[in-house]
Amino acid sequence: MNKHVEIRPEGRTIVVPEGTTILEAALAADVAYPHGCRSGRCGSCLSRLISGKVLHLEHSRFALTDEQKTQGMFLACRAMPETDMVAACGGDIRAFTSPAIRRLQYRVEAIETLTHDIKRIQLAASGAELLAFDAGQYARLTFPSAPPRDYSMASRAGSRELDFHIRRVPGGTVTEWIHTALKLGDPVVVEGPLGSSYLRTRHAGPILCIAGGSGLAPIQAIVEAAIAEGMRQPIHVYFGARSNADLYLVAHFQRLAKIHPNLTFTPVLSDDPPQSLWRTGWVTDAVAADHPVLEGWKAYVAGPPLMVESAMRVCREGRLSPEDLHADVFFTPDMASVAL
Repeated sequence: MNKHVEIRPEGRTIVVPEGTTILEAALAADVAYPHGCRSGRCGSCLSRLISGKVLHLEHSRFALTDEQKTQGMFLACRAMPETDMVAACGGDIRAFTSPAIRRLQYRVEAIETLTHDIKRIQLAASGAELLAFDAGQYARLTFPSAPPRDYSMASRAGSRELDFHIRRVPGGTVTEWIHTALKLGDPVVVEGPLGSSYLRTRHAGPILCIAGGSGLAPIQAIVEAAIAEGMRQPIHVYFGARSNADLYLVAHFQRLAKIHPNLTFTPVLSDDPPQSLWRTGWVTDAVAADHPVLEGWKAYVAGPPLMVESAMRVCREGRLSPEDLHADVFFTPDMASVAL
């Protein structure tokens, strides 16, 4: 049976069919509901129950704690209404003004090897309309004869070209094809923008960016957009990788840091020996050691689920406000069913 959900402060009431999450119904009704991973891992769609009852589906305990549940919080992407209900978005939904979602034709303009398992794929618009997006958002790409996959833009908004960093996932049908068979000129359908882990340009406090692997893509877009916007507060970028062979764009970020003294870039390698050129250990441990107190900061996190969850824990322990944490979780299709 359908349920009716009033979403505040927007003031709209949506119909949620049985078996559908609140976020799915909201997006289908063209409500610009803040969201990110859509799998219960990032916490971007954290909301508050005002009245009614909600069924919690499986989710990360870092995105929604048991204590938050007792306070009436839920994740819109992992919640189904059991009754008619009234809910409030965790942030100000009126401030979430993502560009309208479009489905556009692009073609492969360039292919570049960044590491042994990450390629930069550059797409150029086939027509006059360009994909409008904010730095940090992602798009759904459909390559020839392949199912759609979500990838974050590394390029700045407004460009005719879109850059993506795509890691080869062992056994991954789409990424294996991209790394072995994709060629220049191939058509690609781009649908977006998606996600709410975008740069908040009105924020005046320090900025923390944590990237793991190809999660550097949206972090690159966020950092370069912040610089272009003239944001002069401290920006600390931490890049976690397994070994030196997994690092990329180091020289690029080092050049940016020389030009812009408010920017620092810190690679952290988990598998390299202590005598490594870079810091070693877990990237989130490095963040916690350097910045134990994060009140008044904004944090942007992108990468694999375990790293994102660890970063969320570090931010919470550093007293970062939940609405100041924006996460982009990189997961493969088989990881999308949240068994946590």
